[in-house]
Amino acid sequence: MQPLCRRGTARYYRRVSTLDEIFSADGALAHAVDGFRERPFQLDMARAIAAAIAERGVFVSEAGTGTGKTFAYLVPALLSGGKVIISTGTKTLQDQLYGRDLPMVCSALRAPAATALLKGRANYVCHHYLERTLSEGRLPSAEDAAYLRAVASFARTTETGDRAECADVPETAAVWSYVTSSRENCLGSNCRHYERCFVMRARKQALEADVVVVNHHLFFADLVLRDEGVGELLPACNTVIFDEAHQLPETASLFFGETTSTSQLIELARDLRVEAAAGARDARELPAASDRMEKAARDLRLVFRDEAGRLTAQSVERNASFGTALKDVLAALDHATDALEPHAARTEGLQRCRERAFGLAEQLERWRGESDGARVKWLEIFGHSLQFNATPLSVAEIFREQVTARGRACIFASATLSVAGDFAHYCGKLGLESATTARWESPFDYARQALLYLPTDLPEPNTAGHTEAVVRAALPVIKAAGGRSFLLFTSLRAMRDAHSLLRTLFAADGVDFPLLVQGEGSRSELLDRFRRLGNAVLLGSHSFWEGVDVRGEALSLVVIDKLPFAAPDDPVLSARIERLRREGRNAFMEYQLPEAVLKLKQGAGRLIRDESDRGVLMICDPRLATKTYGRRVVVSLPPMRRTRNAAEAVAFFSMPASVEPSAIPATARPATAG
Repeated sequence: MQPLCRRGTARYYRRVSTLDEIFSADGALAHAVDGFRERPFQLDMARAIAAAIAERGVFVSEAGTGTGKTFAYLVPALLSGGKVIISTGTKTLQDQLYGRDLPMVCSALRAPAATALLKGRANYVCHHYLERTLSEGRLPSAEDAAYLRAVASFARTTETGDRAECADVPETAAVWSYVTSSRENCLGSNCRHYERCFVMRARKQALEADVVVVNHHLFFADLVLRDEGVGELLPACNTVIFDEAHQLPETASLFFGETTSTSQLIELARDLRVEAAAGARDARELPAASDRMEKAARDLRLVFRDEAGRLTAQSVERNASFGTALKDVLAALDHATDALEPHAARTEGLQRCRERAFGLAEQLERWRGESDGARVKWLEIFGHSLQFNATPLSVAEIFREQVTARGRACIFASATLSVAGDFAHYCGKLGLESATTARWESPFDYARQALLYLPTDLPEPNTAGHTEAVVRAALPVIKAAGGRSFLLFTSLRAMRDAHSLLRTLFAADGVDFPLLVQGEGSRSELLDRFRRLGNAVLLGSHSFWEGVDVRGEALSLVVIDKLPFAAPDDPVLSARIERLRREGRNAFMEYQLPEAVLKLKQGAGRLIRDESDRGVLMICDPRLATKTYGRRVVVSLPPMRRTRNAAEAVAFFSMPASVEPSAIPATARPATAG
């Protein structure tokens, strides 16, 4: 008998099947997983990942929708015998992997692996802050008071404290910010609830587990903490697997930079008020310092009134009102620090408030100071807050040092990492130039299942009439599809304009398809309604371009208004473009176009999610046919039949699914973009 894997001090033995046997039509997965089918590409991918794990190499893989990449990395990871961290793009995917896919594969392989799910501390109920909130009773609304009672009941019965398991309280409820902790306000080992803390319990399980499932935000937060000498939250591992790896460059930029917001100031002011009431009622200067800090933070946000978006540091620094308001915030923080000094020793909470005030002041001073040239300073304006950012122009060197240069295997997996089959852009952003790369096409029969429709006679993007032309061109295709459509836009303004016009056209034509639009509810609520209705039309912007899975007839048409180029005035993008130009490089071809292609692939990927799905992908950007780079964009998409004829796009929905590609009109078969 051969060893399957080493688990702590115990060694488990059984007959080790080869990957070929495990993934075969009569193998372990086929016997354990309903609907499992033998997929050659899945087996190829598993072999490549197994080799990378054995060699402790860096492997970047692109697997088209339907390849089965989750099983392709789980099987070799479990058979490797080492400690594995799997990092996913979102908490939803994290829950799905831990709650469904991982147990399924462990059962199929009869692998006695200990597994753990670890999230950021804000995802767990905090006994201290729950107790404090129940005692204080200060909540924004009666609804939140009812939610508080539900959280208290949940905390008494849950094993994990994971708020995702508290079905009676929405994820977006304001009460969660009152009953969870952050790294800044956690009392740590000084908390009287430390021994039963849900966060500590989850970390302990992660340290003892063979496979730990995290998300990208937590993975990078741990790297930052470790770099600061605080100690790692995640256990050391032999292998780290990044699923949805296309999200890593943006997440790395966020965590390897520095961010401070007025929301943090307001939260500190709230905590200071509560801590003063609990531990220093005689210190009247503390509530006054709290009020001053909160007012200064809100006044700073109000400098920009109803504005929203991203601004460069240079543009806001010319605003005298902004400079004055920022000075007021810094003065309020200094005042709070001084007011807390004689009282900080009275309670751990007051001490933490003083440390946070000092830390926030330092961060804002750094932002206000001179740039070192390696970072770009910018401001983001939200509805109720202002965020100060210092983002690295490149994360390649630090990512390589912190993640891949630690003698462990690193696996990167996603459906969208290459541009026309080339991984250079993605690998360059993360310093992975020496990585092994491979890609596998989707096993779906796109030539039979899908049609790419590039309409003619549309105005150029960014012209006044483009959005209206998109809606009018899409309307007959939407009707032919029986609703069942996603309309994806590159801006919220275009989405709202399209929604208004489509509502008018539906009324004029007597069309009664349900019309849904981003913002009417949470993304999950809208998707549930879309699936349930069966003939709805949903309009969305960036949050619907990825991570959305609607299978079956409910989604048969995806309309994309134009190529998703990032706004050229985005502070981070403009700084990166300028750096490339200074280096004598072509910023458009080397950076802007590849970024747009990867984003477009994500949007296009919403259409065909299963081997029985059929539909039309309609991209309303004439540049695909008129610009020389159009072919590079189109060949990066799945190999669908193509047409520029509206009648053929409409006819697709009445065409039997069994029609051979040779029976399709010549104008609808694969061709160059022009």
